[in-house]
Amino acid sequence: MNDHGTETERTFAALPPARGRAFAQTWWGHAWLKALEDTALDGQQVRTGRRLARSGAVGAVTVRPGRITAVVYDQDRTAHRADVLLEQLPDDRWARFLDLAVERSGYLAALLDRDLPPHLVEDASAAGIELLPGIGDLEPRCDCDAWDHCGHTSALCHLVARLLDQDPFVLLLMRGRDERTLFGELRARDAARSDAPNSPEGVDAAAAYAAGRALPPLPPVPVPPAEPGLPPSLGTETAPAPGLDPAALEFLAAHTAATAHRWLDGAREDAPWSHPADEDGLTVAQDAVRLAAGLFESDGGAAPAGRADDVLLDRLAIGAGRDRAQLTRAVRAWRAGGAAGLSVLEEGWTPDGEAQVRARAALASAWDEEDRPSLRATGNRWTVIGAAHQLRLGQDGRWWPFRKENGHWEPVGAAAHDPATALATAQGTTEEDATEEDATREDAT
Repeated sequence: MNDHGTETERTFAALPPARGRAFAQTWWGHAWLKALEDTALDGQQVRTGRRLARSGAVGAVTVRPGRITAVVYDQDRTAHRADVLLEQLPDDRWARFLDLAVERSGYLAALLDRDLPPHLVEDASAAGIELLPGIGDLEPRCDCDAWDHCGHTSALCHLVARLLDQDPFVLLLMRGRDERTLFGELRARDAARSDAPNSPEGVDAAAAYAAGRALPPLPPVPVPPAEPGLPPSLGTETAPAPGLDPAALEFLAAHTAATAHRWLDGAREDAPWSHPADEDGLTVAQDAVRLAAGLFESDGGAAPAGRADDVLLDRLAIGAGRDRAQLTRAVRAWRAGGAAGLSVLEEGWTPDGEAQVRARAALASAWDEEDRPSLRATGNRWTVIGAAHQLRLGQDGRWWPFRKENGHWEPVGAAAHDPATALATAQGTTEEDATEEDATREDAT
């Protein structure tokens, strides 16, 4: 970007055509174009200006306080002078802005690096200082006699968005402060703050204690809401953008609200399928299983958003790299132990050395000799001979209960450090199911 001029006026050489690229890359460049789109009454003129700017029809741009100017050429090469006016900030607002800019070292460093921190702009707006233009702030002037934004002033605004991307001080010049003056005032204020005497650290203890006794008591802790809030409805008459699925977004919003509610209610630890320690660094497949766990009804656990429809479950199954039956099995493993439970379900390993010695010692001491079940070892899996029960040893030394169901080994509970406890969990689950089956047969009879 080549420019020249005095401190209060800068002229930028015409830019080459911008085919195949967006006019604004920075957030403040987008805000500038939004002000144009919100101000112009005729959207067709905005589109015409975009085409002219993209084709390189805008000549050199002159920027000075309160105004930008350029010659814009129609398709037939007819030249028009286009101006866009922007109100300058009065001195008192500039003084408040400069005070805000030196309050935080990060703001000053960002400005020196030609960056416009969004929090600085927000703080300035809260103080009544609007740096970025809003609706109606970009006032057009063109010799084509249009009374609103025409294609020429719109083209000028689009090109200025590219200039703003490269140097946000173009905007500050339009608002009334050139770069040299601005930096000089910022450095003067920063130096004055650095030279100010430091305030004494702390206060007198007796005074602090006396003031504390006069303070009112703290208010009671707010009671959490009875249930999570409803997510926003994303169903509109407008077709979603490519790649966006409103139903999936609604589910994620509901799932997030339910998770936040459990945290707020202090009951997160009670959710059998919720393992916060495992939620960082998950693979895509593991995270799909975690999300699916919130869709399945669980005994004694609260599902965050009810059962999702088949489309969502199919999408999660694809994300997890499983079919629906495998996803259901993986969800049971996640409920039992998060990512660790999932690993024990799907990954086998062979204990050796110290791990083998500890495993055999744990199995030997778990039962009296006459009560010890007959186990067949394969890798980290010990299967009860003649029964549909199995123990799996995790890498952390804990034992996981499994039972065989419809030809597949299914996780049936949380891990235990004692193999006898884990096996009792597997056997208890089986006996409970058998009792339910017997009752069903009796009812049928």
